Amino acid sequence: MILYTSWFMAKVAKKGDALSKIGELAKLAGVLPSTIHYYTREGLLRFAEETPGGYRLYAKVQALKRLKEIRDLQIIRRLTISEIKKKLK
Repeated sequence: MILYTSWFMAKVAKKGDALSKIGELAKLAGVLPSTIHYYTREGLLRFAEETPGGYRLYAKVQALKRLKEIRDLQIIRRLTISEIKKKLK
């Protein structure tokens, strides 16, 4: 798991705090776009703004840090989504 965390943080450190669409964010985080949609629906992840065309834009660095936090709680601590919600609120 340390390898995953180190790789992930290297990705976070290299990117600026620009806005990203879900597809780009998913690639950077190593998750599926549906995972980001799910976390957003569950209130674990928030988008920064929405385009007139309905695309959700996420603050790249902030969202990547939050995704790492959620994944660490799921994978390392073996918490459920409801437990993660309580912990992060």
